[in-house]
Amino acid sequence: MYNCGPTVYKRQHVGNFRAFVTADLLRRSLEYVGFDVTQIMNITDVGHLTEDDLVDSQGECKLQKEAALRQMDPWQIARAEEKNFKDDLALMEIPPAHEYPRATEHIPEMIEMIEILLSKGLAYEVDGNVYFDITKWPKYGALSGNRLDELEAGASGRVDERTDKRHPLDFSLWKIDPKHLMQWDSPWGRGFPGWHIECSAMSRKYLGDTLDIHTGGPDNKFPHHECEIAQSEGCTGETYVRYWVHCGWLEIGGRKMSKSKGKLYTVPELLELGYTGRDLRMLMVKQHYRAPLPFDLELLDDAKKLRVKLNNFVANEMSRRPEGPKNDQIQTVISEARLKFEAALRDDLNTSVAFAVIHEFMTAVNRLQPSQLDALQVVEFMRELDSVFGVIDPVTEADALDGEIQQLIDERIQARSERNFQRADKIRDDLLARGIELVDTPQGTEWRTV
Repeated sequence: MYNCGPTVYKRQHVGNFRAFVTADLLRRSLEYVGFDVTQIMNITDVGHLTEDDLVDSQGECKLQKEAALRQMDPWQIARAEEKNFKDDLALMEIPPAHEYPRATEHIPEMIEMIEILLSKGLAYEVDGNVYFDITKWPKYGALSGNRLDELEAGASGRVDERTDKRHPLDFSLWKIDPKHLMQWDSPWGRGFPGWHIECSAMSRKYLGDTLDIHTGGPDNKFPHHECEIAQSEGCTGETYVRYWVHCGWLEIGGRKMSKSKGKLYTVPELLELGYTGRDLRMLMVKQHYRAPLPFDLELLDDAKKLRVKLNNFVANEMSRRPEGPKNDQIQTVISEARLKFEAALRDDLNTSVAFAVIHEFMTAVNRLQPSQLDALQVVEFMRELDSVFGVIDPVTEADALDGEIQQLIDERIQARSERNFQRADKIRDDLLARGIELVDTPQGTEWRTV
C-alpha cells in the first residue's frame, strides 16, 4: 500500500489528517482480517507547486516559497516539518509506515523513469525542461472522469501557454529554473523534478511496478494520480494500481478545509483545547471515509462523548467483581459480533455499521451481567475491535475503579431525580461499605476514600 504523504513546508492541519487516518484505518482493517501489509508513505520535500489543481502545476515551489517567507534554508524547513508530521502521527495513534521515502533522496530513480519515457516517445525535452506528451496517452482521465478537450476548455486562461510545450496540458517531469534553491544534475541540465514523477519513482522502488492499493486525499485524484498512472504505466507497461482509495474532504461550513478558508487547527492546538488524538480519530473514523466530513468543535465534543462511553464500558467490565462460572451466552454474543464487525469492514470499510455492532454488543453484555471471568473475555474482545479504530484508552485497574464509581454516581443522580431515594441511598451505602464516601457539594457529587 502506497499513501500520498505530506508536503513538508508547514505543519499539517487536521484537514490533511483525514487522508492519513483513512490510510491507517485501511491498514488496520486489512491486518485485522488477516493480510500482511507493507505500507509506504512518501515525504514530498521538493517540487510541489502552489497551483496544483492544474494538469501541469504552476506557481512557486511550496517549500521554496515558505523558505523565502521564513528566511530559512528549505532543507531545514523540510526536516523540521517532517519531524512535526511524525510527532503528530504519534499523537493521533497512527503507527509508523514501514518506510517514509523522501523525494530529495530518490532523484536517480526519477531520472531513470524520465529517460525511459523519453526513449518510448512519451516525453520530450526542450531546453532542459522535460514534459510528458499527454496526447500520447489516450487513457488520461480514466480515474477522475476528465477528458482532455473538457480540461483544455475549462482551464482556458489558466493553463501554461509556454511555447516550448507541444500541448498546453503537457505536464512537467523535469524543470529548469536557475532561481530554485534545490537543484540536481541531470542529463538535461541542473534542475529539479516535477511533483508527479516523485510518487511514481518512489512507489516503484519500494513496491514494484504494480501496487495493490494507492491512497490519497480527494485533491490527489486529479491531476496528481492521473499523472502518476500515465507516467508509471507508460514506463513499465504494467497496471500501476489495482485499487485506488480516496477519502472525502474535511469541511468547515460545508466547504473544503484549506489554508484559505476558516480556522485551520493543528493537532497540538486541539490538544491544548483539551482534546486528544483519539478524540480526533473518533470523529474521523465513525463516518464513512469517502463521505465529506463536517468539522467543528461541537462535533469533536460529540466524538469525545462517544469515546467516553466506550472507555467507561471497558473500565466497568474490568472492575466487575461477581464470581461465578462462565456464561456461554457471552461467548455467543462475542462470536456473533465478530462476524458482523468483520463483514462491515469488508463492505468498503463501513465504519458506521461497525460502530453500530459495537454498541449492540455492549447492550447485550450489560443485559447479561457477566461474571468476572466473562468480563475478562469482554474486555479482550473490545481491545480486539479497537485494534482497528484506536480510540479506546489504555485502562489500568485504578482507572477502572474510577469509571465504575463515576457510573454509580451518575446512577445515583438519576435515581434522586426520579425520587427513587431508596435506590440512591443503597448506592451510597454500598460504596461506603467499600471504603468510598460520597460528598454532595454545590458543584456536584465528589468521592473520597475513607
